[in-house]
Amino acid sequence: MQAMPGPRLVLINPWIYDFAAYDLWAKPLGLLYLAAILRENGFTIDFIDCLATRHPEISKGLKGERSKRRKFGTGNFLRTPIPKPAGLKDVPKTYSRYGITPEEFRAGLKAIERPAAVLVTSLMTYWYPGVFEAIRLAKEIFPGVPVILGGIYATLCTDHAQEHSGADFVLSGPGEETVWPLLKDITGCAPAFIPKAQTLDDHPYPAFNLPGGSDYVCLLTSRGCPFRCAYCASHKLAPLFTQRAPEAVLREIYYWYHKYHIQDFTFYDDALLINKKVHIWPILEEVIREKLPVRFHTPNALHIREIDDYTAYLLFRAGFKTIRFGFETANMARHRDMDGKICEGDLMQAIKYLRQAGFEAKEIGVYILSGLPGQEWREVAYSIDYVKAAGGMPYLAEYSPIPGSPLWPKAVETARFPIAADPIYQNNSLFPCAGDFSWETVQRIKMQVRAARGLSC
Repeated sequence: MQAMPGPRLVLINPWIYDFAAYDLWAKPLGLLYLAAILRENGFTIDFIDCLATRHPEISKGLKGERSKRRKFGTGNFLRTPIPKPAGLKDVPKTYSRYGITPEEFRAGLKAIERPAAVLVTSLMTYWYPGVFEAIRLAKEIFPGVPVILGGIYATLCTDHAQEHSGADFVLSGPGEETVWPLLKDITGCAPAFIPKAQTLDDHPYPAFNLPGGSDYVCLLTSRGCPFRCAYCASHKLAPLFTQRAPEAVLREIYYWYHKYHIQDFTFYDDALLINKKVHIWPILEEVIREKLPVRFHTPNALHIREIDDYTAYLLFRAGFKTIRFGFETANMARHRDMDGKICEGDLMQAIKYLRQAGFEAKEIGVYILSGLPGQEWREVAYSIDYVKAAGGMPYLAEYSPIPGSPLWPKAVETARFPIAADPIYQNNSLFPCAGDFSWETVQRIKMQVRAARGLSC
């Protein structure tokens, strides 16, 4: 006799509302983990991804080159210009909604049987307009159904979300721990299985096998970070640093490769190479031994000091295709104040090891932070030249002030906008805390980066 389906829940990954957005292996990994845990507990799950690139209507809305996915699964979102929020009217950029159309979103909701609850995630704090719109439309289609909001924005800006989002409940912290009392009250169902947030080995694999699927899988081999960089709030989102057992990570890679033929894997770790001899080394040694035809990517950046000749060899032989470093700046005095991650010469040595292992310069990307509180544009320009001279490819990482980070008080003090009052002003495209930056300066720096990477301006 077939078991009756459990209570129905709708999970929503909302739109991005911003001046720019690109699909660099962007998946709501926390929400997909939660979906898998909910299914393990018998809930019926419907998932609407507003950032879907496989939606049947998406290809109709994209023209020419924009309709193509880039190598390894990255690419463009469908982009629709929309009016700017009131506080951003003077910004000389086009504000857009990235993702499926509202009509497609409504149609997706209407095709779903009335659920017991709607769960909405959130990412960047300043993307909240897309979150609010998803909540509004969910309430329009399912009046009276409780809406639960979680995720990064809900955790870092809880008061703002409670006051303005329209959600019935706002959860702070890991959803796999905080959502259960609410769901029990709403559905009457008590969970039989609740994994600990910090113990990823007992989590089911994230639900990349939901309808719509994915061309790649995001891997999390650790949670948290042992560093306390001034510009980061990782310690607030995940206070403890824990790592999975290498054999558990390998089982997950085998699962996605053999059952779903996934070849591209993106590491979402904040500190992938920490404890490398007992963590990432055994994983990569086994991948090489098994001759798995897979490719790995590190958009969240690797720690430069952890690269040695053997690590570089493993990265190359195991199939890493996208190397990114968190260099931030060539100003070593600023490193001593902000993160203590590197010293003079570390970047050049790491790139030397990678090149000797077989990587090409174009595969070695180096993030440079721009727009730090009080930072002058000359520091960024110098850092770009420094990275190019070291043999890497510079990539700008525009600073976004993050509530709860050690640098937040200084960001509030130096910001040109009321970033503490409204997260919309935390947008990195505004360079809200930069010293002598102007829109003309920003464009000049971006042209310098493109020239350093050999791109046309």
